[in-house]
Amino acid sequence: MNDIEDAHGQALWDYWRYKKGYEIIERDDDYIENSPGPKLYFTEYRQWPQHYKKALKHVKGRVLDIGCGAGRVALYLQNKGFETVGIDNSPLAIKTCRQRGLKKAYLMSLTQLDFGGKLFDTLLMLGNNFGLFGSIKRARWALRRFHRICSEKAIIIAEALDYAQTDSRVHLDYHKLNRDRSRHPGQIRIRVRYLKCKSPWFDLLLVTQGEMRDLLKGTGWQVRRFIDTDSALYMAIIERE
Repeated sequence: MNDIEDAHGQALWDYWRYKKGYEIIERDDDYIENSPGPKLYFTEYRQWPQHYKKALKHVKGRVLDIGCGAGRVALYLQNKGFETVGIDNSPLAIKTCRQRGLKKAYLMSLTQLDFGGKLFDTLLMLGNNFGLFGSIKRARWALRRFHRICSEKAIIIAEALDYAQTDSRVHLDYHKLNRDRSRHPGQIRIRVRYLKCKSPWFDLLLVTQGEMRDLLKGTGWQVRRFIDTDSALYMAIIERE
């Protein structure tokens, strides 16, 4: 990812340096909206929602934070004494993490996980990062590969968004558009924009809780419990079978 494509990372880097920045999310049906913005990625534990705090009580052992952003959770766990590794596909996000003091922050994509045989006990996919799988097929493939980097009793703590919890016509129309083109209704194609930067288009997978349970079948993982919120977001504690 070059500088002009690293819109998310540039927004994080600018917020870290100047305390200003924003993000625009553009969907492939021309729908656009403001994201919560880079400020969210720098919040302290006391500002985090309750479903984060409940989920993080399950963290154990060696931790991998997938899509670590500015490192808010990885830094929190590092400071709590956990050996924590953060990865992101944004060069400037990783630069921001390192500047903020994360000891192990690596530029790495979800599909290229390689840690020299060292195993993790907890995988984090927060910030709706369960969606980074992109599609049902890719999710099942990646979940099977996770076994290579996980201990026998490892867990995944994942935040996801239930796309079905909406009555917005613009979103319901998009779900129909996806069905018409033989895509999962919650598989959204988006890109991030900031100043003159724009990321490549990528797919983000949104699933209901039932769809997540079905998706996990045959991957060697299963849902231990869900943590609900007062919105469409939810947290899943996923364990090895």
